[in-house]
Amino acid sequence: MDEIKWGIVGTGWIATRFVDDLRLLPDHRVIAAGSRRAESAEEFASREEIPRAYGSYEQLCADPEVDVVYVATPHPFHVHDALLALRAGKHVLCEKPFTINADEAAEVIAAARAEGRFCMEAMWTRFAPHMRRIRALLDAGALGEIRTVIADHGQRFLPPDFSSRLYAPELGGGALLDLGIYPLSFASYVLGEPDRVTAAGDLTETGVDAQTSVVLQYDGGSHAVLTTTLGAETPTQASITGTEGRIEIDPVWYQPSSFTFRPVVGEPERFAEPPTGNGLRYQAEEVGRCLREGLTESPTMSLDETLSIMTTMDEIRRQIGVRYPFEP
Repeated sequence: MDEIKWGIVGTGWIATRFVDDLRLLPDHRVIAAGSRRAESAEEFASREEIPRAYGSYEQLCADPEVDVVYVATPHPFHVHDALLALRAGKHVLCEKPFTINADEAAEVIAAARAEGRFCMEAMWTRFAPHMRRIRALLDAGALGEIRTVIADHGQRFLPPDFSSRLYAPELGGGALLDLGIYPLSFASYVLGEPDRVTAAGDLTETGVDAQTSVVLQYDGGSHAVLTTTLGAETPTQASITGTEGRIEIDPVWYQPSSFTFRPVVGEPERFAEPPTGNGLRYQAEEVGRCLREGLTESPTMSLDETLSIMTTMDEIRRQIGVRYPFEP
């Protein structure tokens, strides 16, 4: 594929940031934008200089020139929109969280594999330069046996706007799905699927979580300690500590960032690579790489791992008492 042609489903702020970053890649081009309202699609397409605007997602997915659909709609619509694109023969990059729960994730994954189409959760952090360097250190055993992973992601949305999507149970609101997905995915990146999950949360008056803390335990003795909140700006730092050294990631750790590797023996190693754009270009590059190599999944963000993370999130929500009204 000389050029990857994108269709954008959804016209919110994350879609804008992604389109901006795609402009940095000469072999990627956005050719279509879709919304549930023609006016919204046309306004977005005009502003972002996208040649085609569709007043329905069905129309966009029927466009024969679209190679990949980027799903940037609110959380509860991910399952429908991803399935629509896959069944129309399109490849899919779906915003995080991939779906609302593990059952929905399994349905999308089954469809992607049945259709033989590429599909990936848009966990952009995975593909940032600092995370790739961290992966190399982990794979080389530079930290020894991993004992502790610590990560937080909190933002201050005060006073609470209970009309906002973040507080709306019908839109999959709450700290966990919007913000906590980052620490959870980071722990999975480092340690894999946990053997035990312990969670504590405080709910808003609308029934979604305002703050959630999680301890993940692994049979080898490793722990991950993760926090997320809608009520305060946390340090947004992360660290990995092993028997032979530790990695300290600078704020904001889930964006393209810098870090220090401090070995038990030897001098500290500093990694700092200035990012380009919003940091979303790297996941698009991964999509392009996989498509050109004939891969239907990314080895860096596999569908099995996405399902594992969704299963962990389900267990956390069960423990803290968050259930969305549209769930069975």
